[in-house]
Amino acid sequence: MQGVMTNVLLAAGLSLLISLALGPFMIPFLTRLKVGQNIREDGPQRHLAKAGTPTMGGIIIVTAVMVSVFFLAGSSSEALSAVLVMLAFGAVGFWDDYIKVVLKRSLGLRAREKLGLQLVVGLVFSLLLVYYFGRGTAVIIPFTGQEWDLGFFYIPFIILVLLATSNTVNLTDGLDGLAAGVTFFVAIAFALVALMTSHYQLATFCGALAGACLGFLFFNRYPARVFMGDTGSMALGGAVAAVAALTRSEIFLLIIGGVYVIEGLSVILQVISYQTTGKRIFLMSPLHHHFELKGWPENKVVHFFWWLSLGFVIFGIIGFKGIG
Repeated sequence: MQGVMTNVLLAAGLSLLISLALGPFMIPFLTRLKVGQNIREDGPQRHLAKAGTPTMGGIIIVTAVMVSVFFLAGSSSEALSAVLVMLAFGAVGFWDDYIKVVLKRSLGLRAREKLGLQLVVGLVFSLLLVYYFGRGTAVIIPFTGQEWDLGFFYIPFIILVLLATSNTVNLTDGLDGLAAGVTFFVAIAFALVALMTSHYQLATFCGALAGACLGFLFFNRYPARVFMGDTGSMALGGAVAAVAALTRSEIFLLIIGGVYVIEGLSVILQVISYQTTGKRIFLMSPLHHHFELKGWPENKVVHFFWWLSLGFVIFGIIGFKGIG
């Protein structure tokens, strides 16, 4: 076990260093390409000052994770499959970013195009889980140790997990350092889950993911010098969901990734309320914007969500440990 922990820490350290090394080169490069962030005019007015900040910085995170895993867990089919899912979702996000900031089509990929690509990735990965990795079709119920065999419905379930996670991480990425910080805690949690379930190379992958997020935060914390864009947020969501599926902890993702859940729910509830009653529940969704419009400084909102994420992570790990 000591060797495993060393490998996880090495992956985190290497990924951190790669992120820190790439930032000073990637940020000026993205600036020269003029891939500046578009800011919603209906959002908090102070965000307008962020217009033009280079985006697509998720390339830094993806590169750091990919290189670290190649060197430290390159022989693991599980770790490589997690990398491939991360890359696939990151590619969808990259295409979306490219259309928005390079081709200047503000809406990016059409919803059906984005959803269709995500569905394809989810279907391929779910089939690999069942027929290549022999993962089975049962999921673990938190705090009970009981299993629920979904049978045929496992495949659409996994597709839903992948789509929901990638898109809610995307929603969470709305303030400087928010998504990267939250995912740092989530990655550490899933590293522990992977260790507890003897998926040691996946723990290495999670270590690399945590290190990459921490390194990216150096450039993405307030005031951000670069944004991850859909390239980064969708890659992070795909990575987290892939690890959850491979470790049979998909339902625990609802707890460990609790911040993603409440951010996504805030949007869903806002839309339902406005369409049915004409009234809004929140001043603005996703939820982090509600707190901003209540007058909270951006840093305070981000730190609040980081602490909230840490609380969800601890609660989820306690529930998972209870299974053993």
